[in-house]
Amino acid sequence: MWALKMKKNIAIIMGGYSSEYEISLKSGNVVYNALDKHKYNAYRIHIFKDKWVFVNAENEEFPIDKNDFSVLVNGTKITFDCVFNAIHGSPGEDGYMQAYLKLLNMPQTSCNMYQAALTFNKRDLLSTLKPYGIKTAESYYLNLGDAIDENAIVAKVGLPCFVKANKAGSSFGISKVYVKEDLKVAIENSFKEDNEIIIEQFLDGVEVSVGVISYKGETKVLPITEIISENDFFDYAAKYEGKSQEITPARISENYANKVKKEAQKIYEILSMTGFSRSEFIFKDDEPYLLEMNTVPGLTKESILPQQAAEADITMQDLFENAIEEALKNNN
Repeated sequence: MWALKMKKNIAIIMGGYSSEYEISLKSGNVVYNALDKHKYNAYRIHIFKDKWVFVNAENEEFPIDKNDFSVLVNGTKITFDCVFNAIHGSPGEDGYMQAYLKLLNMPQTSCNMYQAALTFNKRDLLSTLKPYGIKTAESYYLNLGDAIDENAIVAKVGLPCFVKANKAGSSFGISKVYVKEDLKVAIENSFKEDNEIIIEQFLDGVEVSVGVISYKGETKVLPITEIISENDFFDYAAKYEGKSQEITPARISENYANKVKKEAQKIYEILSMTGFSRSEFIFKDDEPYLLEMNTVPGLTKESILPQQAAEADITMQDLFENAIEEALKNNN
């Protein structure tokens, strides 16, 4: 009985309100299966707009009480010691869940509310980091309802360029545009995902992804992944349907590796990050340019961060359990 009492109850939140919910469910289930059941009682919690529910092994659903994030299962109230955040996109990656859980004083594995909101907003993140010398692509911002001046856009960012939803992940709402005449269609596509968009200069160079995590009380930069897409860019199919090569460790010079690791760690520390992060860079003129930062990166076996952890001899189980232990420690 004593051993049972000592086990921590871990709520693994997954799903979410965005187009990324299916990927999030996969990530959450990977975490659920990886955790040591002798150490933790793991609970799969599906978070959707119309329901927050605990889903048991028989796929029965029990509603979450949002007053204290507890659940009543067959007459027994279950509370949680820690929340493992596996929600990509809203509300897990944009600060809403972090703020809610902070109000409940409940430990959770991702960064804090402000950092989540900032990094989820590509425009605000890049604007915040520029004064610190972080290099970024030339960009042009549009909000829904703004007049679209194709000539002004091309004059600022050139062609080809990328049109992106400002607050979306997994390459939803992103297009590569080669000719001015295609800008309007690309902009409409991005506005389906978000009411703010960012149009960026195309950077032609080696693309890499750098994971940085809080590991055993220290900031740890993981081995770098080189991304080579079979498609025109690292889009949804490239990320999730095997249409890319993700080479870890990246085939880049020691000079390049040192530069990009230094930048990734600098960004993590400037923002006072905790938990997982994965930053994307492209090299231009021998310097790494930041594209974006993810604070709830994919956690499936095919995902980049677990690949990087494996190269650093960190197992999936260790990666996830360390995140829980760091969250518990940071909340004390």
